[in-house]
Amino acid sequence: MPRRILAVCLGNICRSPAAEAVLRALLPGDQIDSAGTSDWHIGDQPHPPMIRAAAARGYDLTQLRARQFVAADFSAFDLILAMDGKNLADIEALRPEGNVTPVHLFTDYAPETGADHVPDPYYTGDYDGALDLIEVAARGLARAAAD
Repeated sequence: MPRRILAVCLGNICRSPAAEAVLRALLPGDQIDSAGTSDWHIGDQPHPPMIRAAAARGYDLTQLRARQFVAADFSAFDLILAMDGKNLADIEALRPEGNVTPVHLFTDYAPETGADHVPDPYYTGDYDGALDLIEVAARGLARAAAD
């Protein structure tokens, strides 16, 4: 049965759309989406430098558009992946009472990296570094799904 997985970052223009594209490539039978905890970029394409960095690795982000995470996402998805602790806290603040949908840091699936979050390349400028970590975490999630 296909899983429904949601990747969430702050603006849904860098990390989470990249994670969406990478997860779609690795888990083609699953339903993958992304969202942001803020409303700053609703309807916008991913950030151009992330589009370019992802394209260099074979991922097309151009059809994606930013949307805001909403409480209904807890019911619509089987797993929610936060890119950092602040996003995780913002997601949890919207959790409906009684909902048990798992929410994890994406880096939980990349313990070998020692990373506790995916740094935001919008601020760091390191789009390739963010993609490196996203790919490692996505492969870890794919391995966990296969077990």
